[in-house]
Amino acid sequence: MKKQAIIIGLGQFGMSLSRTLSERGVEVLAVDIDEERVRIASQFVVEAASFDATDEQALARAAPERREVCVCAIGGEAKDASIICTALLRQMGAPRVVARASDDVHARILTLVGAHQVVNPERDFGERFASQIVHDRVVGELPLGEDLVITELVTPGLFVGQPLGKLELTRRHGLTVVALRRGARGRLWMPDATEVLTPEDVLVVVSERGAVQRLLERSA
Repeated sequence: MKKQAIIIGLGQFGMSLSRTLSERGVEVLAVDIDEERVRIASQFVVEAASFDATDEQALARAAPERREVCVCAIGGEAKDASIICTALLRQMGAPRVVARASDDVHARILTLVGAHQVVNPERDFGERFASQIVHDRVVGELPLGEDLVITELVTPGLFVGQPLGKLELTRRHGLTVVALRRGARGRLWMPDATEVLTPEDVLVVVSERGAVQRLLERSA
């Protein structure tokens, strides 16, 4: 059986999330009070509906308790609505509620009313993109929980021509290489300790936050 999700709020974040989940085989019910946004989402989701998600009876008809995940993606301009919607989803027995926050205070309130997970997509993207601006060897970053991050890293010049095992990246720098890509469009594979690095290689590493930045500063 396919996973089912409700996405409430079809701004840029909610619309993008609805489309991507649908492309990955999730049965999405997309909800917004704006009928035009609902019409657009209906072109790629299983079901789309226009109603006020702070209306308890209307929200109950969407059966959040039967969906694996419910995302309250209502934008920051409607904080009250996002808080009410999140609280109602929990009261109705939704097994997993993800709520979008616009600032730290908003995030704390969403947690207090029961959100299992709180995200701030604008802040998260800004933090990841800042790393790419500061360090041109960082291709991309993805948070992994609260403390870890996955980073795509163009091989530093000092590493070129050396086998991975000799670099001892875990012991010396706190980085664990989980994959390697040769060239911008090359395939990913799991390298062994004998793999000799080239200038075209992109390392995919897992580390604590800040470890990659410290490495790049040392090797600059």
